[in-house]
Amino acid sequence: MDFASQHADSKDRSSYFQPSQIVCLEHEATRLYAEVVQIIEARYLCWARPLVLITESDLEDSHQPIDLQNLYDLRQGADLLLPTVLFRQALDTEVIPLLSQLYGLEGEAKGQQAIAAHQSLHQLIRQICQTHPDAFSS
Repeated sequence: MDFASQHADSKDRSSYFQPSQIVCLEHEATRLYAEVVQIIEARYLCWARPLVLITESDLEDSHQPIDLQNLYDLRQGADLLLPTVLFRQALDTEVIPLLSQLYGLEGEAKGQQAIAAHQSLHQLIRQICQTHPDAFSS
């Protein structure tokens, strides 16, 4: 069964998200949280503004504080335009602790940290494209 048929409700999902809503894109042990800017319903695309990326070890135990070394601030980066089917609604209980830690990082994402954040995002998007090519076909 291909990705598109597994997510047959993707056409319905395009009206499911609203601007300013926080969504999550997951791949293996990495999560990208982003804010919906706009849904392009005719093409089933989500224009999303990345907020934060969390990698591997941080996802193992949700009761422990997140290791700030694996939390990447992406608020100053470029927006994404990806198939809506790749996203899910983010739960308040997962987003609120992240945002509080993210805003605690104000001004810290400089130089090497900012480069590492954008490299991690680029790697995640590349992996998503390779893993789910069906999501990108019309």
